[in-house]
Amino acid sequence: MFARRASGAQPRRMPKTLPTLDEFLAALPPDRRDTMTTLHQAIRKAVPKLAPLIMSGMGGPLIAYGKYRYKSASGREGDWFTIGLAAGKSGYALHLCVGGEGGYLVEKNAAKLGKVKTGRSCINFQKPEDLNLPATMALVKQAERFGGINAVT
Repeated sequence: MFARRASGAQPRRMPKTLPTLDEFLAALPPDRRDTMTTLHQAIRKAVPKLAPLIMSGMGGPLIAYGKYRYKSASGREGDWFTIGLAAGKSGYALHLCVGGEGGYLVEKNAAKLGKVKTGRSCINFQKPEDLNLPATMALVKQAERFGGINAVT
C-alpha cells in the first residue's frame, strides 16, 4: 500500500540552519540562479514591504515573502508565507497562499498566467518565458493586500 524506503536509505532531513538569501541563490546552477534572481527582483519591486526570507516548505527551502499566522479548520495553528518562490528539479514554482470566500487567487486567475500549470495556490512553470510576468505580478500585489489563507489576526 505504501512505498517502502530502500534498505539503508536515510530519511530526508532539512538542514539545521537555513541559508541566507544570497547563499541560497549562489548555490543554484547559473541558469537557474539567473531565473530565480530575475523573479525575486520582480517580486521585490511588486511588493517591497514584504521582506524576503528563506523558509522550509513545499519540499525544500524557498524564498518566502511575508509571514503570517494561520489556523486551519482542524484547529492546528502555525506560521506560513504569503508568497513563496522555489526552484524545483525541473522547473519553478510560485506559491501565492491567498484565498477567501471567492476562492483561491491563483485558481481564479489561472487562464491569465501563461503556459503554466496551476493548483489552488501554486503556479508551476518550466521557463521564465512561459510565465505571463505582468499578470503574475498583478496577482502578487493582490496577495499582499489580501493576506494569507486562514490567517489569524
